[in-house]
Amino acid sequence: MTEQLWSPAKVADVLIRAEDSGVAQTSILAEWDGLDLAAAYEAQDIALQMRISRGERVTGVKLGVTSKAKQRQVGVDSPSTAWLTDAMILPIGEPVPREKMIHARAEPEIAFVMGRRLEGPGVSAATALAAVDHVVGAIEIIDSRFSGYKFSMMDAVADNNSSGRYVTGPISVRPDSLDLGLEACLLEVDGEIVDSATGAAVHGHPAEALAFAANTLAERGLAIEPGWVILTGGMTDAVPVRPGARIAAHFTHLGTVNVSGG
Repeated sequence: MTEQLWSPAKVADVLIRAEDSGVAQTSILAEWDGLDLAAAYEAQDIALQMRISRGERVTGVKLGVTSKAKQRQVGVDSPSTAWLTDAMILPIGEPVPREKMIHARAEPEIAFVMGRRLEGPGVSAATALAAVDHVVGAIEIIDSRFSGYKFSMMDAVADNNSSGRYVTGPISVRPDSLDLGLEACLLEVDGEIVDSATGAAVHGHPAEALAFAANTLAERGLAIEPGWVILTGGMTDAVPVRPGARIAAHFTHLGTVNVSGG
């Protein structure tokens, strides 16, 4: 395709259609070299307005590529942000709707539920943590809209950081009652521990990821609102959600979060 056929609005439309239809899209950057990060975020925000116009409600923000290993893998040196809506909430006990997804993969995360508005610039980790009401364990089900699960950083940002579904655990903890950098998680798949990590894997500390989100959103004139859920990024590599799979994230203080493959 020629560059003239592409724009952030076109990117948003193509990716929303891919999500709705379950038909994967090839890399947009491979077809349009105008897809830089600014254009990718513009496409992401346009897609959010499309979601809102069809009745979805913003419930929070998700971070991507918060680990150094993932940043090296995709050739970047900082995380990215994207949006959560109520259509992405997976109620506890319900299976992952694999039939509605293209590349369903699960990753454990530490999530913040905000107590007050957090607005950058200049937000520090301490300031960010002071705005949190409570912390919960979570599992995010990511779902890239790109065929073969192959995409650039710009593709991923435009694709809302591969958003899919998310479920938060039943145990909530005050953020000042535990060391989130040391909070550990064991990832279990079908009864076998396949990976482990601590909160330090998330941008050095989950509060640093939250501060990054607030400061990055401020560059677009946006802020983190009270009541929002902030998924701070995958603690481990994501694992495929296969039919009938039983996946559990066991946190030291945040309890266990379970999902199953439908």
